[in-house]
This record gives sequence, C-alpha cells and structure tokens, in this order.
Amino acid sequence: MKVVAVVPSAGKSERMGEKKEFLLLGDKPILAHTLKPLEDHPRISEIILVVDEKSVEKCKREIVEKYGFKKVKEVVVGGEERQDSVYNGLKKITKDCDIVLIQDGARPFLTEDLITRSIEEAEKHKVAVVAVSCIDTIKFARKENNMALETLDRDHLWMAQTPQTFRYELILKAYEKAEEENFKGTDDASLVERMGIAVKIVRGSYDNIKITTPEDLILAEAILTKRKVTKSY
Repeated sequence: MKVVAVVPSAGKSERMGEKKEFLLLGDKPILAHTLKPLEDHPRISEIILVVDEKSVEKCKREIVEKYGFKKVKEVVVGGEERQDSVYNGLKKITKDCDIVLIQDGARPFLTEDLITRSIEEAEKHKVAVVAVSCIDTIKFARKENNMALETLDRDHLWMAQTPQTFRYELILKAYEKAEEENFKGTDDASLVERMGIAVKIVRGSYDNIKITTPEDLILAEAILTKRKVTKSY
C-alpha cells in the first residue's frame, strides 16, 4: 500500500512571535525534527509539506534542501486555517495513494513506532488517531458562566494528537463534505466521525507535544535532552 504523509505547517505562530517551524530545537529547526522520522520510515513513500505562502522558498532552501529530505515531493501553500491547509495538501496527492498520514509540523517527537502502528491500524480500521489518556480531572461547564455541571469519567477520555491516519479516499471525501457544508472540525478525525465512522485510538506518548507557546519550546528542549541521554546508554 502506498502511504503519503501530509505535514501542515502553515500556522501564523502568533503566540511564538515568529514562524515556529524555523525555530531551533537543539541544533535543528523544529520542522526538520518532524520530517526526519517520516523521511526515514520505509512505509512512507512521499511527503506533502504545507506552509504559508511567504515561507515556501525558505522551507525549500533551509529545510528540505539543507537537510536532504528526498521524500518531500511538494511544498504547498496553505490556507487561512489548518483545515484549509490540510485540504490543500490532500488535493495534491495522486490517486494511487492508499493511506494518508497527517502529522502536525510542530510535533517534533514523532517516532518510528508511532508511524508504524498508525499505518497498521488505519489499514485495518480505515481511521487511526494517536492519543493519550487524560490524567487530569475534567469538568464540564457552561461557557457563559463557567459553572461546572458534572465531572466526566476520564477513563473514557483521550487527548488527540497526530499522526492521524486514514484511507485516502475516506479522508478526501470527509474533507470534501466539510467544504461543501462549511463545517470546521477541531481535528482531521472529527470530519470522519461526523460521517458515522468510528475512530481507532492508537496509544501515543506524552512526549509527543505540539509546540505552540514559548513554554512548550522549553519543555521540548528538556524532552530532547532526555532522549539524547537515553540513547547514550
């Protein structure tokens, strides 16, 4: 089965003050860390990278060419929101694709194991989403007054991450339907769920963080250091 990775990285990075995909994590840009395991994984045939219009040439020069990412077949211009960017990436995939793996550009701690298990579960169940179980107590409250109505059972609650992996024809249809109906989801899988399709959870890692704020970058440096120490033994 042909597997293509779509990597949306077109966000405005307003909370970081500058484009986060180019910020250094250790000695490499965040986006380079994200792309490396996709480049190295034997099941990934191609990578479609989606960035904002102003960053296309910089990404090609400072990320793709500099670090030798041969599987990046296209650098696509993103849209106004993440959903628009992913859709732009999906439309660039050729019809011979079987599985699409969608990975946030700002999640630099993707592992070979997570990629493998995501693809295998998507082959069996059509949809597979990496997630971690909730460790905090979750309250349900009304938005208008912040009054909690109940405490949700966290044994049934999961925090979705990426990769989120799909049969190509299914996720393309879900995005087309969302576009037609002007529906905005909070993640890729939510577009499939509204079609009545169940999503297989792939247990992820709490290290698999998305870098959104300056505080996240500090945590990411700590995770990177921990991984280097672990590998040295």
